[in-house]
Amino acid sequence: MNRIKHIILAITLIATLGSCKDDFLQKGPLDQISSDVYFRSTSDLMLYVNQFYQPSNGLLDFGSSGGLNYNRTVFGLDLGTDNFVSASIDARLNGTRVVPAAGGGWDYSLVRKVNYFFENYQRCKDNFDTYKQYLGEAHFFRALIYFKLLRTFGDVQWYSKVLDTNSPELMDPRTPRNVIADSILADLDKAALYMNAEKVSNGLRPDKWVALALQARVALYEGSWEKYHAGTPFAAKTADPDKYFRKAAEAAQTIMSSGRFAIYSTGKPDKDYYNLFVLPDYAANKEVLLWKKFDKGLGIVNYRSVSSDFPAGAGVTKGLADAYLCKDGLPVSVSPLFGGYTNINTEMKDRDPRWAQTIFTPAMPWEIKGVDTITWNQAVYSKLFNSSENSTPTGYVIRKGYSAEFVNHDLSGGTEPVIFFGYSEVLLNFAEAKAELGQLTQADVDKSIKLLRDRVGMPNLVLANIAADPKWDFPTLSPVINEIRRERRVELSLTGFRWDDIARWAAGDEYLAGKRPKGIFYGKSFPQNPYPNDADGFMDPYKTPAPNGYGFRIDRDYLSPLPQNELTLNPALTQNPGWLQ
Repeated sequence: MNRIKHIILAITLIATLGSCKDDFLQKGPLDQISSDVYFRSTSDLMLYVNQFYQPSNGLLDFGSSGGLNYNRTVFGLDLGTDNFVSASIDARLNGTRVVPAAGGGWDYSLVRKVNYFFENYQRCKDNFDTYKQYLGEAHFFRALIYFKLLRTFGDVQWYSKVLDTNSPELMDPRTPRNVIADSILADLDKAALYMNAEKVSNGLRPDKWVALALQARVALYEGSWEKYHAGTPFAAKTADPDKYFRKAAEAAQTIMSSGRFAIYSTGKPDKDYYNLFVLPDYAANKEVLLWKKFDKGLGIVNYRSVSSDFPAGAGVTKGLADAYLCKDGLPVSVSPLFGGYTNINTEMKDRDPRWAQTIFTPAMPWEIKGVDTITWNQAVYSKLFNSSENSTPTGYVIRKGYSAEFVNHDLSGGTEPVIFFGYSEVLLNFAEAKAELGQLTQADVDKSIKLLRDRVGMPNLVLANIAADPKWDFPTLSPVINEIRRERRVELSLTGFRWDDIARWAAGDEYLAGKRPKGIFYGKSFPQNPYPNDADGFMDPYKTPAPNGYGFRIDRDYLSPLPQNELTLNPALTQNPGWLQ
């Protein structure tokens, strides 16, 4: 009977913690709830850390639409970048955000919750080996919590214990960003130490390798930030970018050397990249490190394909479309294979096969399979601009992650799984970190980028023979850095990495400030198109609202502003660069 009471109390506690959205300064002490009866067993610890998987927490940042369900943004997470735009201009890109009165992401409630775990898990009476996985998960999630804060605000306050409303630490100043990054990496060292080396719950819970994958991601982010923001108000107080590049390469290399992972391929270069993202299950997939499963019977569904049936108001940009090489391995600016922009068929001809596996072409099916009331059995372009449901501001429609054939896909949602961590990112992080260190060899390329290109039948990147591109995004940087960044943009497109890449590379001037996103060549292909085109005939959705391009401020908009109420409550806090105190 006591065991039942413990479980009920655990569920009540988690529901209470998970539903409270107020700032932790207004919370009462949690130790009065369960200090004597909870955290006594392995199942108690598991139930507690389960709260950090809730989509509403945003820790894995993949398309939560509230509650347990996910929407199209799983493959639209680049929205608000130079890869993917909506009909309305993004406030961050246009420099029109203001300092919020409260909120704005400055929230330590999850920090308090995870620290509460650390202060109480030792109450568990079970053998340490039975529950160390959940201790590792707690370290993993604290790393995720703080990485999100770091990416949003830069310097933040680091807390490793539970604070009460009268704790003097609440009045601490912000901790320097590189100290935060070091603390995150230390948490991930512990997560990798404690979590299982074998897949946990078929890859539905993080393991040692997921912790190392996140470590490579965090270290590459901080190393890049410190290198490319040097000399600006965003710079770290004490910068050592190479330290982080070494850590990123080391973590990625450990994963690669394990022999546990591989790029998904069945020998079908025109299908395998696309198919990876529409597989029904990833339990045995060697490319997927961590994923989410859906179950209609439990009411846990994914709306991404349903939403993609109606691509209203969002589209892939010409910038992303142009990033794909031609099949000879040359960029469109110099390749003799490039057919031009006359129409989408000529544009995609003889291109990297990932182009047509990411962006819809006229031959691709676009429908809800088996739903008689919906007649989406025509090619996508026959309906693209004839209603508000279909009109897209760029003419390029996302195909990646969408399947008209998915067996459980209907108007009530689907069960398409979601990938949180994949091996392709690990390979790209390794290659970039080694290149930033000036240590990338052809052997390194062959065990990283080559594997991604082999899947789609593209020529390898040969360091001794990189073709000059007159339209490189970063002409002042080395050819290899340009090509690795291009490969990253293509391989990881639309899955939520693009903004972080722009921010850590300090690339707002190359991609955003004074720039406008363009779409497909307009011509006379779509006479009902409600969006304007530029003087060259390419769709130009922001031609009227942003005639001078985005108002992105490179002296301010890489970081978000702290809310005014926090600055008032704690005089030791300072506002981020460019934002009025």
